[in-house]
Amino acid sequence: MFKEFRDFAIKGNMVDLAIGVIIGAAFGAIVSSLVDDVFMPVIGLILGGIDFSNLFIVLKNPENIAVPSLAAAQDAGIATLNIGLFINAVVKFTIVAFVLFLVVKGINSMKREAAKEPVEATPAPSREEVLLTEIRDSLRSKA
Repeated sequence: MFKEFRDFAIKGNMVDLAIGVIIGAAFGAIVSSLVDDVFMPVIGLILGGIDFSNLFIVLKNPENIAVPSLAAAQDAGIATLNIGLFINAVVKFTIVAFVLFLVVKGINSMKREAAKEPVEATPAPSREEVLLTEIRDSLRSKA
């Protein structure tokens, strides 16, 4: 059973998949940082100083506690609708989808280029090969 598992685990496709998952997780962390730390502050500044990570709507606050930030609302157990976090997630998704689109587009263009390359044709048999083939076929038909 261990041998079967080892053979399964070291197959090329399984290793490639594991590497892809690890790189994907790292890419996700980079995109999260890019959106949270670069894009959203700039977009918030353009839109009048809005902090998207702290943009929320209080749904239920039975004790009428002052809610200055999303973290304070979550600590107090107040129900909130986290619009800013949703906007961040949409921007992250858009970036990842666009990058994947570019990767697939690049792979497809490389495949098209590879298909355009001329396929080397096998050279025609020499006169001697043709004669030998005819002799062989003639001998087979007589036997």
